[in-house]
Amino acid sequence: MHEIKITMLGPSGVGKTTLLTAIYEQFESNIGKTNLQLTPDEESSAILQERLVELKTLLNDFEATGGIQGTEGEPEELRSFIFGLGQKGQKPSLQLHFQDYPGGYHAAKATPEKRQFVKNLLTDCVAVLIAVDAPALMEQNGKWHELINRPQQMTDLFKTAYQDLDSPRLVIFAPVKCEKYLQTEASAKELLQRVKEGYSRLIDLFNSANLLPKVAVVVNPVQTVGSVVFSRIDTNSSTPHFRFRKISHNAIYNPQDSEQPLRYLLRFILKLHLDARSRSWGLFSFLRDWLGRDYHLKQAVSQFASECKTNNGFALLQGEELLKIN
Repeated sequence: MHEIKITMLGPSGVGKTTLLTAIYEQFESNIGKTNLQLTPDEESSAILQERLVELKTLLNDFEATGGIQGTEGEPEELRSFIFGLGQKGQKPSLQLHFQDYPGGYHAAKATPEKRQFVKNLLTDCVAVLIAVDAPALMEQNGKWHELINRPQQMTDLFKTAYQDLDSPRLVIFAPVKCEKYLQTEASAKELLQRVKEGYSRLIDLFNSANLLPKVAVVVNPVQTVGSVVFSRIDTNSSTPHFRFRKISHNAIYNPQDSEQPLRYLLRFILKLHLDARSRSWGLFSFLRDWLGRDYHLKQAVSQFASECKTNNGFALLQGEELLKIN
């Protein structure tokens, strides 16, 4: 079975695992409306179910610290989440392989092997989901953005990994813990602007002459809980502790837009398939035949991918041609 590799990217505590869990939770309720089926392998299903329970427990108390605890640990705690993609009632014909890793791999004390592991992920993966801690970016004029999101470190990683690209890539900036900033059109617009400013050097890199034709860049906010909003920052010895509260005492778990990264990913894959008919792109050459053999699967992917959002905080920053399927 052919495989598409996707990696989460971000320092410890920024929200990588929370983001992946929210994406998992929305599989059935969104993809289920089409003739597509995404089937996690047994290990992925068990791990993400545990993470989902942990995420939902945020609603047990009116106040919370927000998010799932970081995936810290040694290399054996690296997590791969594998999903089979195909038509309902048939064996999957493609695997989506999501890689999550301990955020400590970005820490100053990380070993050279751990740093190289992350660079290899960026080189090998067709898509990268950059989890962005929205309160760190937005509150107190972005005072904690550099400390928590480490945008310059992310930029340096891409400088190395995206040298001499021979095939297209998709990069998704995914602000999480962002419920507060999507309440109005004006606040959503401000969130988008802050992402552009906070990651300006990385966006400029993607916009360079060599990468502009090969890298599609999307901003895709994900409300991973939906009913918990940022409340305040407590500081202890110059360390920020972000606090959140439920929007009401009887609020329920209600994630929003967590399927959107998958919509963009499948839209990107479909476009690669269409272009592969006339080009040879090493890493993705198999796409020339994958969807071409199954008209109904192609139609289902196209249907699901057609509902990508592009307003109210969402934006396609570059690479429109890499996502155009009409």
